Amino acid sequence: MREGNKVLEKKDELLGSAPLGPLILKMVLPAVTAQIVNVLYSIVDRIYIGHMEGVGRQALTGIGVCFPILMLISAFSAFAGMGGAPRAAIWMGRGEPKKAERILGNSIIMLLCFSLVLTTFFMLYRRQVILAFGGSEATIGYAMEYLSIYLWGTVFVQCSIGLNLFITCQGQSRIAMISILIGAGTNIILDPFLIFVLQMGVKGAALATVISQALSSIWIVSFLASKRSSIRIRKENLKPDLKIMGSIAALGIAPFIMQSTESLVTIVLNSGLQKYGGDLYVATITIMQSVMQLIIAPLQGVQQGTQPIISYNFGAHNKNRIKKTILYSFAIIFTGTTLSCLATVCFPEFFASFFTTDKELIGLVGKVMPIFMAGIWAFGLQLVFQSAFMGMGQAKVSLFLALLRKIILLIPLALILPRLFGVYGIYYAEPISDIVAPLVTTLLFLLLFSSIMEKEMGAKK
Repeated sequence: MREGNKVLEKKDELLGSAPLGPLILKMVLPAVTAQIVNVLYSIVDRIYIGHMEGVGRQALTGIGVCFPILMLISAFSAFAGMGGAPRAAIWMGRGEPKKAERILGNSIIMLLCFSLVLTTFFMLYRRQVILAFGGSEATIGYAMEYLSIYLWGTVFVQCSIGLNLFITCQGQSRIAMISILIGAGTNIILDPFLIFVLQMGVKGAALATVISQALSSIWIVSFLASKRSSIRIRKENLKPDLKIMGSIAALGIAPFIMQSTESLVTIVLNSGLQKYGGDLYVATITIMQSVMQLIIAPLQGVQQGTQPIISYNFGAHNKNRIKKTILYSFAIIFTGTTLSCLATVCFPEFFASFFTTDKELIGLVGKVMPIFMAGIWAFGLQLVFQSAFMGMGQAKVSLFLALLRKIILLIPLALILPRLFGVYGIYYAEPISDIVAPLVTTLLFLLLFSSIMEKEMGAKK
């Protein structure tokens, strides 16, 4: 038993001592794979639904209206998972795994409570919410069918997303990748069978997602309860501790706001496009946000793969190793967003054709995607430096940056610009916020990094 613990401790210590290039590659590749596969949960649904004969465009729009609800559910899992996992990694870096396990236990309690509240609320008010989020009489039937089944899997979504981060924070990114592969692989197989063979339509897509997330959750919980995990689920830690929950919430509020405001952004965009353009314009956002997910997902994998290294070395006070990790992350992510910007601006209709065969919709996406994606090159800066702040436990700065891009910039712009430029003003809001917010984030990091490290090192003395 003691030997096993030593092996796990040695694995943790590699975050602070292994050659950085190979370590980052080892951490990032599984995380990137996991993120790409994870995003396929919803993307594959949309691709199959968009190609349903005769009703594809309306069904795709209906699912797009549900998207803010799905993001909000995921945001609560990020609240507990991304708030707890970096804290756990920092305590492991300080050589105190028992404190890390108490954080894990309280994160589980939070995830279960969120699941109960979210399932109950949206089951009771789903029709009203869908109409408020940009649904119409032509699309609400498809949205209701999808959501009525999806909501029963809320607890599985919470656990699979929130708890998998506690596997990644140990440096066990390969196991975290397998967790995602189990669920997404099942989803990809079940989708066409349930949608087309059993002719369940959007209900089949939702059921495939619920089954897939359930399998993924079972795998993750089994691993975290086993001896293979550096920090384990223990019965004695499954007790609410308000102080620990407060520390999780302090750090988790930033990623929660980032994801929940993404939901709010989609609501504002959908509602505005419905008002100024109609269902066809709402469908463009469904497609473009799907493409954006495909771009951002692997880059978030880089973010997730490097964050445990930053957190561990912040706890171990290794400033140079943190700086080098951030530079590696910057090189990968900024290159990715720049190339993605070029591809989507130059070939918008190619990307649209993955989701629909409707020529009118493809043509409209061809006009608006170059506008919508014009600022995504700069968004890489936001991902890199906000992740660094998160990894160093800087809750207040992360919260401000989370608010800046969406609440302070994007939503007001999406409400004001269409009054000046019509429906196209809604699309202009995205690139403006995508450029301004990352530049502010970069400046703040350059100004604050040294003082944050000095304060942490002084606290230990």
